[in-house]
Amino acid sequence: MRFSVYQESHIGGRKNNQDRMGYSFTRDSLLLLLADGMGGHIQGEMAATIALQTIGSLFQRQATPYVKKPERFLEDSFFAAHREILRYRATHNLPETPRTTIVACLVQHNNAFWAHCGDSRLYWMRGGQILARTRDHSRIETLIAEGRVDASERDTHPDRNKLFNCLGAPNAPIVEVSRRAGLQGGDILLLCSDGLWGVLPDHVLAHALQSNTIVRAVPELVGSATGIGGRNGDNVTALAMMWEASDAPAGSNTITTHTLPIGSVTTTIQASRHADVDPADLAESGDTFNESEIEKTIEEIRLAIEKSARITSRD
Repeated sequence: MRFSVYQESHIGGRKNNQDRMGYSFTRDSLLLLLADGMGGHIQGEMAATIALQTIGSLFQRQATPYVKKPERFLEDSFFAAHREILRYRATHNLPETPRTTIVACLVQHNNAFWAHCGDSRLYWMRGGQILARTRDHSRIETLIAEGRVDASERDTHPDRNKLFNCLGAPNAPIVEVSRRAGLQGGDILLLCSDGLWGVLPDHVLAHALQSNTIVRAVPELVGSATGIGGRNGDNVTALAMMWEASDAPAGSNTITTHTLPIGSVTTTIQASRHADVDPADLAESGDTFNESEIEKTIEEIRLAIEKSARITSRD
């Protein structure tokens, strides 16, 4: 494998950074991870940390040197992370379970597979064009998928920030897994939190990553989003990977893995667990709903995902 990768995060206008990101790779497999701890619930950063550590550990165990069943791995590892978050709550006797959104991408054999829960996003770009983007598991996206709201209301609708899918919720998460995506040299995969995509439009992200190397584009995008968000801005986090053709000249930031021994793993997922957050520091959230409403909307999301999959398969 040959690729370049760059990640950056900024606290924005918040008291602490609840975003977590990281990547791991073996000779034949690369895992990209990004989680956004949910600030309306206690210890969101712990949920994000646990998710990365759990999924990263499973990758190190199963990528020998590649993951045999990538789609199954993504789904199983998300559920494992969800269980570990629930276990953390029980162990520490917390009044509620920490929660986090999550997006992950597994790259091997020139193919990418990704999965997500919530509104942490993945973009697949080629030549400045967005080939695919994850669809947020939010109330507004469900309404759009059902044809009850026009897509033009995506950025202004009062339900745009209401999420019904994450790790750590009372209900089991819905893990939406992509189909296999064949990568070409120059393709870019961008994982980011809503602190980035919620401020910068998709075309701005695509243009920036086409115009510059990811090493320059990522910090510029994070800086722009942070500046626009200002004192009330969210945490801003981005992790980008550019896939490189095997016959392309190697750049200064190119990682080549074919010389790595089988069994070796390189990783940046080393986030340590932090002390408990003072509940008084947590912001009030207006996005809390009763269990029956959550269950109803989860079923709506499932149906929308199944409908989308049927449409895609016909195309």
